[in-house]
Amino acid sequence: MDPVNTPASRSHSATEGGAPNARRSFPWQDRPRGSSDVVWRHDRNPVIGRRPLPGVQGIYNSAVVPFGAGYVAVFRLEKTTRFPRLHLGRSLDGLSWSIDEEPIRFANHETDPSDYAYDPRVVEIEGTHYISWCGGHNGPTISLARTADFHTFERLENAFLPFNRNGVLFPRRIGGRYVMLSRPSDNGHTPFGDIYLSHSPDMVHWGMHRLVMRKGGDHVGQWWQRTKIGAGPIPIETRDGWLMIYHGVIDTCNGFVYSMGAALLDLDEPWRVLARTDRHLLTPEADYEVSGHVPNVVFPCAALHDPAADRLAIYYGAADTCTCVAYAHLGELIDFVKRHSVVF
Repeated sequence: MDPVNTPASRSHSATEGGAPNARRSFPWQDRPRGSSDVVWRHDRNPVIGRRPLPGVQGIYNSAVVPFGAGYVAVFRLEKTTRFPRLHLGRSLDGLSWSIDEEPIRFANHETDPSDYAYDPRVVEIEGTHYISWCGGHNGPTISLARTADFHTFERLENAFLPFNRNGVLFPRRIGGRYVMLSRPSDNGHTPFGDIYLSHSPDMVHWGMHRLVMRKGGDHVGQWWQRTKIGAGPIPIETRDGWLMIYHGVIDTCNGFVYSMGAALLDLDEPWRVLARTDRHLLTPEADYEVSGHVPNVVFPCAALHDPAADRLAIYYGAADTCTCVAYAHLGELIDFVKRHSVVF
């Protein structure tokens, strides 16, 4: 199958193995001349556009990680049934993708046809890649799986009871335990929407729940995130704390608007918020963000970090239709969060 949005001659698959590889090309564009934005868009967004494959009407809210000489991704893919499944994709440069036509299958679990799967995240912990997503189990909850090679996948137990969304694992144990962010919710589009944190000794039994951040309110610095918030990419460990990129939602007379924000969490007690943006980093403005199956959505799900050059490539879903990329310098982003912080 030809890669999405690129000629067939550029199709590549990531080499096996997850070790760092000097040949890997990092997706990047410099900030546009004259711009002072701390986060800026890829100039050829969306990198995966509308109806990218035959019978597919949307690929969005997906997770990208380095693997071998390139990248792999777990995509939220919807065919014309609009029923969401998880599909695997491979890329050499993080921008041009070859995507499997069949959904991910689990070696130890027979998928129920009614089990939907959407908004995945992927993280490597101690040499194993873990996938978390919102799965159907008498309502949405946080489902988990793991893989060593992105060929064979093992399903784990669901982490929580329904209803829950936006399950995001930290990339290492903290205090000897696995740690995950999530947003307990109702079965709809949630009248409550705060971020919590939970611990596990074994990736099966979850407890020690802590409130991390509340949604905003009708005050300066909270308006854009007053309805609900949810964790986005895997938190990035820095000397200033865990950088958590998240989405914040406002309810308007024309529906919800999803924007991107960021916060710093304490390294040892990540339920403690050290700083949190009082304004959004990216909000729906481009045509592909404003117009789509669900208008006015910027939904970050993954971030690649190039520490040698202080660069971030942030993957986000646009209007619940397509996949886009934005860029930032990690140091600038952290300074922005600290300089424009609000406490509530």
